[in-house]
Amino acid sequence: MSKVIGIDLGTTNSLAAYVKDGVPVVIRDDSGDGLVPSIVSIGDEGTIFVGREAQRRLLTSSSRTVYSVKRFMGRGIEDVEEDASLLPFTIGGERGGVVRIGIAGREFTPPEISAFILRELKRRAEDHFREQGEFDFEVDRAVITVPAYFNDAQRTATRDAGRLAGLEVLRIINEPTAASLAYGLDKKNRGTIAVYDLGGGTFDISILKVEDGVFQVLATNGDTHLGGDDIDRLLTDLVIAELGQDAARAFTARETPETVQAIRKAVIQAKWDLSDAAETEIRLDSMPGIPSGYRRRLTRAEFDGIIHPLIDRTLEPCRQALADAGLQPTDIEEAVLVGGSTRIPLVRRLVHELFGRQPHSDLNPDEVVALGAAVQADILISGRREMLLLDVTPLSLGIETLGGVTSKIILRNSTIPASGREMFTSGVDNQTAVDVHVLQGERELATDCRSLARFRLRAIPPMPAGLPRIEVRFQIDANGILSVSARELRTGIEQAIEVKPSYGLTDQEVERMLIESFEHAEADFEARLLIEARNEAETVINATDKSLRRPDFDMIAAEAFEPGERDRIVKALAAARLAMASPSRDEIQQKTEALNHATRHLAEVVMNRSVREALAGKNVKDV
Repeated sequence: MSKVIGIDLGTTNSLAAYVKDGVPVVIRDDSGDGLVPSIVSIGDEGTIFVGREAQRRLLTSSSRTVYSVKRFMGRGIEDVEEDASLLPFTIGGERGGVVRIGIAGREFTPPEISAFILRELKRRAEDHFREQGEFDFEVDRAVITVPAYFNDAQRTATRDAGRLAGLEVLRIINEPTAASLAYGLDKKNRGTIAVYDLGGGTFDISILKVEDGVFQVLATNGDTHLGGDDIDRLLTDLVIAELGQDAARAFTARETPETVQAIRKAVIQAKWDLSDAAETEIRLDSMPGIPSGYRRRLTRAEFDGIIHPLIDRTLEPCRQALADAGLQPTDIEEAVLVGGSTRIPLVRRLVHELFGRQPHSDLNPDEVVALGAAVQADILISGRREMLLLDVTPLSLGIETLGGVTSKIILRNSTIPASGREMFTSGVDNQTAVDVHVLQGERELATDCRSLARFRLRAIPPMPAGLPRIEVRFQIDANGILSVSARELRTGIEQAIEVKPSYGLTDQEVERMLIESFEHAEADFEARLLIEARNEAETVINATDKSLRRPDFDMIAAEAFEPGERDRIVKALAAARLAMASPSRDEIQQKTEALNHATRHLAEVVMNRSVREALAGKNVKDV
């Protein structure tokens, strides 16, 4: 038996969810964390680390670690060159071909990196179901979300990643649509909804209409290269610029990638702080390139001023989507916020001002998309709810015609599944073959649009120019994947292909990657056990640290500790910290157990003290 899950494959974090007893539930780890950082790192021996462990390695092995891979999905090297300056990994590949990411002396494609993240989500889900007593269930099917503005190449890359991870992708749905499902807005009798989705690497806006169970996307717009990462880059550049003004520091952050990652971590923390506080401090300890450390006060007002131009860039797509749908802001009845970057107060204020209403933000913006994907997965396999989901294609699709002009066959914001056809003819006498060049974009000239595929219709009988009748048909399936056929009507000769985008993987590449995943299965399992040991050690270390920092710790030690007990705890804590960097799982587990043993009495004393404080001044009737 198998299970199906909903997956939000995000730029910063990814997570999975499923429907239990009619309610969507996020799948969490033992510590209650539902998020898996979308980060992949390679160890010295080729071991693959994913999630929290890979995130830790950003500060120690940044050149072996990849993050924000979603920004490279389905894109060519010419699309991402500007991103390379602050990245610790190398980006390469031939022009017109798939991006290649270089780490640890190896090359990976973006779908391959994303597949590592999807495998981790798959494993976490299977562990969860096993703990629930459902031993016979395998997770082999999923609904995966993508930004509404993802093009055909990016959607195909996402589907390839799912296949590499051992998942049958039942449906690829737009993230704004998933968010609306999570809020249950599909249950409204009728209404018009705006979904504003600002994540780590992408922004999109969707205008949806719900009426009598039909969930229709009226228009979508956005930017697949705008998100929280850009805010982080602005703040990182600010710190680097200020450090560079002090020549005595001889700052060389771009040659010290670990230092850049430490700066990035510090500014991300400051960004988070300013969602709740009026000011914060960016703080860096002494490190290569920053021998004296760095301190800087940052107010929310200054932060808003820095990022305002970026947030303004999201408003024009919102206005364009409204115009495409034939609506005014006052026509919007519900507004929904999606994506971690919507926690920023400036974002919430500008969205409120644009649509004239307080947007929905009740659900965790990091989790709402995965919850909606789980709802869609449940609908697909159970049929318990009657709901028709009508997404749209974000960009026009067509072919190149005589003179290099784009002839659009399926227009932007057409409801999918969709089809379109158009008649063409030959331009030369006795022409026996016709080249079909498939394009995506809104520009009038083929050179300004994205090339998706080329194929040739052959064996046309020689005829005078203008006499052949060639029908070109486009078909987009429910996942937004395009198929194209060309047919000469007089003879019935036909040629058809499923479009493989220029930046997609070949079948041979996918097959090779699948074989490699099987070959490395045992090593990957050992790596997972090592990660779990480190996670457990980190939990015990943090709990011990918290106890030692209690204001009343000295009093506790004086009243309750045996001679030498405090020194034993400090020594065991130091040993556990040192073991965290060890490649030996046994050593980590031994030091963790030793720390557990050394702090057992401390935990009992702290617990008893907390209970006494809670009950102080109360009698039996009060409790």
